[in-house]
Amino acid sequence: MAETTSPVKLEAPTETPQELIISGKESLENYIQKGSDAGTFDASLPPLEIPIIDFGLLTSPSSSSQELEKLRSALCSWGCFQVINHGVEPALLNKVREATKQFFGLPLAEKKKYYQEDGNFDGYGNDKMQTLHWSHLLYLTVHPEDKRQLKFWPENPEYFRETLDEFSKQSEVINQILLKAFARSLNMEENCFLDMFGEQALMLARFNWYPPCPRPDLVLGVFPHTDGSGLTMLLPDKEVGGLQFLKDNQWYSVTVIPEAFVVNVGDQLEIISNGIFKSPVHRVVTNSERERISLVMFYCPNQEKEIEPANWLVNESRPRLYKTVKNYNRLYFEQLKLGKRAIEAALL
Repeated sequence: MAETTSPVKLEAPTETPQELIISGKESLENYIQKGSDAGTFDASLPPLEIPIIDFGLLTSPSSSSQELEKLRSALCSWGCFQVINHGVEPALLNKVREATKQFFGLPLAEKKKYYQEDGNFDGYGNDKMQTLHWSHLLYLTVHPEDKRQLKFWPENPEYFRETLDEFSKQSEVINQILLKAFARSLNMEENCFLDMFGEQALMLARFNWYPPCPRPDLVLGVFPHTDGSGLTMLLPDKEVGGLQFLKDNQWYSVTVIPEAFVVNVGDQLEIISNGIFKSPVHRVVTNSERERISLVMFYCPNQEKEIEPANWLVNESRPRLYKTVKNYNRLYFEQLKLGKRAIEAALL
């Protein structure tokens, strides 16, 4: 899920979810999904063999046409894919994962330095929705650089800041190249999507920690949702799965490829593409024995820009599907608090 200038408040956790349950301070009932998303959750569902896109082939003049066709199919049918050969060194990926584990493993007194403040989206906390998520998180704005709030960037472990800085810069390059490829896959000028994001495109990092859960059959790490971003790139846990996508009314677990990124379309890119690209519904299941970490990078259009279907993707055979929206993230979280999906509110 992406950020907003009018965020859902992330309240500072004083104890981990399982400590609250064990101590009797909180009922497990508060974590059990209600309504249309209720049910028994199965982490061992069939693996989702989402398309795998070779970043190297995508950027090679001699082989890009076939890879672009695969990419277009993935974006239109699935809304997600795994990208390999992206150029980020495994050593940096491992460093990101280790920094994530070390931060969430710190004593509460240390993490307390980075609690989110009222009216501020950045910081450490947990999602406080009608039904609670079995997870803790750390949100940090990474781009534009002048929007960074370094007081929320952990100094422990001591290499955390430099690692995130390097990873975010490489992530931005990948996002920009992907957006150019998205445009080329539709036979459009390659900068058209990138230009719609603007020079002040927003990128937000969300570090996730999912502790072991006593009832993974009833409790979710993150409930079903689409992302309010334009484009989302996930660095998954190297060993423990949990991400599931909904396709054809069936949930499928994503197979972990340790050095790959899972990329999915966000609502804003679905709007810009006039519904050609799909923003997929996904969720995170919990695990009774093992913790899980991940890092999500949300890439969003400049919040001051209006987003709307690109003119060249609107015609008689494909009429305009969505309204013109400014600050979609505000709409996203307003609808989220109501248990609704913002993409439906953006429909004409």
